[in-house]
Amino acid sequence: MRYIISGKNIEITKALREATIDKLSKMDKYFNPDNEAQITMSVQKLRHIIEVTIPIKGSIIRAEESAENMYTAIDKVVDVLERQLLKHKNKLISRHHSVGTFKNDFVNETMEEDFDDKKIEIVRTKRFAMKPMDIEEACLQMDLLGHDFFVFMNSDTEEVNVVYKRKKGAYGLIEPTL
Repeated sequence: MRYIISGKNIEITKALREATIDKLSKMDKYFNPDNEAQITMSVQKLRHIIEVTIPIKGSIIRAEESAENMYTAIDKVVDVLERQLLKHKNKLISRHHSVGTFKNDFVNETMEEDFDDKKIEIVRTKRFAMKPMDIEEACLQMDLLGHDFFVFMNSDTEEVNVVYKRKKGAYGLIEPTL
């Protein structure tokens, strides 16, 4: 796998780059060599934050973690990525999809020894009529309902969008494309 490491408010030293690649390279066996991991490290006040995004066929493996130092944040983000890989593997197996950019041995790998398998169980389905609204109104509706996300028909684009709450009170917008 190729690694693209960038920094915001932090100098990416040789030692930091090597430590990051060393930790993440343990997952190389699950990816083809042409996969690319985007790694962004940043420092905000006293928090060291690392974001890792690995696009794969039909999905994205992404994790963001923070800690008091970057080396701890790296360890935490690797743990999250490993859990996401297990979930993705289970999804591929249960839906009989091709493994795409994963190596074939990923499906046969016994990561179950390290993680508990958990079935996804849908306990409720909700249907509702969507009225067109702008992004700001959707955020207000989400806050009024006390939800962490809100699905709505964007009046500007006439497409279904999702607004969601991010860490530290900010909002995010998901605009699907086909």
